[in-house]
Amino acid sequence: MTILHELPVETFEEILAHCDPLEVAAVSRCDRFCYELINNAPDQHLWRALYLAQPFDDPTRCVSQNGKPRVEQFDWKSELQAIIRARTILKDASICKSHERTQISTDKLSQNLRWVSHLTAGGVFLDLHGLESEEEEETRLRAKIHTLVGLTPADYNLSSRLAAKGYVYNMRHYNWGNEFGPFLPSNTEGSGVAEVNWVHMKHIHRIIAMHLGEMANDTPLSYPYTQAIIPEGMKLDEVEDWAGINGTWLASFCFLNHQVLLSEPDKSVLARPDSEDVMRTIQLTVQVTHVKADPKHPGRPKIYFVGVIADPSTATLNGHVRMTDDDEIRWSFVSGEQGEVVWSCEGVQVGGVRSTTIYHEDDDPIGPVWLRKLPQDAAPPSST
Repeated sequence: MTILHELPVETFEEILAHCDPLEVAAVSRCDRFCYELINNAPDQHLWRALYLAQPFDDPTRCVSQNGKPRVEQFDWKSELQAIIRARTILKDASICKSHERTQISTDKLSQNLRWVSHLTAGGVFLDLHGLESEEEEETRLRAKIHTLVGLTPADYNLSSRLAAKGYVYNMRHYNWGNEFGPFLPSNTEGSGVAEVNWVHMKHIHRIIAMHLGEMANDTPLSYPYTQAIIPEGMKLDEVEDWAGINGTWLASFCFLNHQVLLSEPDKSVLARPDSEDVMRTIQLTVQVTHVKADPKHPGRPKIYFVGVIADPSTATLNGHVRMTDDDEIRWSFVSGEQGEVVWSCEGVQVGGVRSTTIYHEDDDPIGPVWLRKLPQDAAPPSST
């Protein structure tokens, strides 16, 4: 290392800035001079350069999923080390240590969606089965990533498709405890802000996405489309419609013949490859009516809205959008015709939601729904 020691420090750092972080870590172990220069410098300018040299977004310009900007100072070194460790594990899950599998800081999740999507799209990490001592939290977090990333090759296997159908169309998974939606049981009865059940959401996503035949990482049910898009100059804390509800939406919903489900109490019909569900799409226009402050989420009030479904339907709908206890966006609405409420929907703003009927009778149908907003200048497709 004598030659490197003779270089000006600025030149040495410039060389390091063009290396992969794993290579920089190896250099730091060469001798004390390199270790001190890389790990104990008075500031983090080297680690900042290393971070920004990667295919990541500039974290100082990113916002969280609910539109909040970063307020704390960014730790370039620890954040990059955590990301590179994640990259290594995603390529070879067998090296993941037990203490790394459930510890996660929810306020420091990476916003570099394409990078995560690229590393996980093959499903090596997401489709693991039979891990020793896999905890409930790990299962939930893996299901969340799977839902956000989109379909993997294993999702096209018959066993995966039947598992999704068996979960989503099983009426035992809908009750007052989870408020007839993809939520974990709430500790507070009637709170309406229960946390998301990501295992449920993963199966919902799989059913919707399989109908669309999507697997590429640039399609509407893939990770890049979950990114928050905030118009330039807009301050979300100062606008009523912070969720972007006003506008025209498409709603696609899937369903099975629920009478067949009821006729087979053992639910064996769900495992039959010939028991296919169908998808239909309708257009609806939504308008915000008023908002109500949410003390738990300042700047993100509860938004109330009404809507109409496009011809030839005469149905209307009304509902609200609010934040959940785990900072996800929850949609709740009912719809019907001639003043009679017929359907209700409980959903999560991720790409797929759960619909049930408002009365929850024993013979009610169930099925997933996918809402997505049309661009203002886009011509809506015909209903199917």
